[in-house]
Amino acid sequence: MTSLAYIHWNVGPELFHIGPLALRWYSLCFLATFLIGFYITRRIFRNEHKSEEDLNSLVNYMVAGTLAGARLGHCLFYDPVFYLSNPLEIFKVWHGGLASHGGAIGIFTALYLYTRNRPQQPYLWILDRVVIPTALGGFFIRIGNLFNSEILGIPADVPWAFIFERLDNIPRHPAQLYESFAYGIIFLGLFRIYNQLRERTPHGLLLSLFLISVFTFRFFIEFVKERQAAYEDLLFLSVGQLLSIPLILLGIVLLVRAQRQKQA
Repeated sequence: MTSLAYIHWNVGPELFHIGPLALRWYSLCFLATFLIGFYITRRIFRNEHKSEEDLNSLVNYMVAGTLAGARLGHCLFYDPVFYLSNPLEIFKVWHGGLASHGGAIGIFTALYLYTRNRPQQPYLWILDRVVIPTALGGFFIRIGNLFNSEILGIPADVPWAFIFERLDNIPRHPAQLYESFAYGIIFLGLFRIYNQLRERTPHGLLLSLFLISVFTFRFFIEFVKERQAAYEDLLFLSVGQLLSIPLILLGIVLLVRAQRQKQA
């Protein structure tokens, strides 16, 4: 098969720029994540008679937790030696580098802080609602990675392989699209289950399904992705796979707990 059969990808990361200011596709995807996520969460809060003030506070916690967790996760999981030696580089987010596992930890932490003074919104209750727009966020972020020609797949000879011309002339698995489509399907599934159950949703059910589905898929997709950390070559599994295993196990524990709650 010649390279003409492959998809040649040469889209730049910038949508447009005016002077020194530029709008990047990745930034647009991040903006879409929070805007659409806000409207979904507002609908959920209105369905369950929660206040607009709490919603606004939740958004602030979510934005801070997601960005801080994803950035620190990338720095500490994938290149700790460099960032610990150059700590100021951690704050240079425009250089790129966000990790979904770190983002998950950041969200867990932020929502714990959010629920401390809100006993009417238990920790598992809010996590069940937040994972719905979070799955949609995964869809958008991986589309942003595609525009950035990053998070690359390994070389492949499948007909739908992408050649990222800005980087090299090697046909690769479009791992970004694999993940994006998976997260989109997971979002639709979680949203449908919530709409069926709403306030009757057993605490931890949607969170458990999110953890199991997202990180099980993430575990297997890592086999067709290039490893991001230099030291990963010394490991049997990638960093992404090693970080996914405890989250999958946590999801299974929460699912068993939710099923027992439902039966009770």
